[in-house]
Amino acid sequence: MTGDMKPSRARMTPLPGQESVWDYPRPPRLEHTRERITVEIDGQLIVDTADVVRVLETSHPPVYYLPRAAFAPGVLRPTRGQTFCEFKGAASYLSVGSARSAGWFYPQPTPGFEDLADRVAVYPSAMDRCTVNGEVVTAQEGDFYGGWITAKIVGPFKGAPGTWGW
Repeated sequence: MTGDMKPSRARMTPLPGQESVWDYPRPPRLEHTRERITVEIDGQLIVDTADVVRVLETSHPPVYYLPRAAFAPGVLRPTRGQTFCEFKGAASYLSVGSARSAGWFYPQPTPGFEDLADRVAVYPSAMDRCTVNGEVVTAQEGDFYGGWITAKIVGPFKGAPGTWGW
């Protein structure tokens, strides 16, 4: 987008069976789900699990946190970098297969987010393919938040250029 054009912040109305990210809370909510998640990188399936925690936050597609033990052995490697979330605490980063700094975790999540301990989130754009219940995920634009977009989720979504002020 150029000039004065900005992405629309107008809430899309969800159809039956869909969720609007504008109905998600702030601060974010954790939700345990039995959705089947798969992750592929470097031509290999590295995660296949239904032990999942979704983080739901206003204007963001869900971020899926997967048990560290569900990842193929040796695929996760510590890397440099830390960020801080005002809600979840300090995050550390991991390389995932050949993708550097493509995953993160909270070594000591803040109160209320303890269920994220021993779980890892990945940027879907850095993977070959991520699925939720067999549906291939679209990565949240901008990649800062690492959200997973499926047909079940409607926006508009924060992350693209021009949306930082939302």
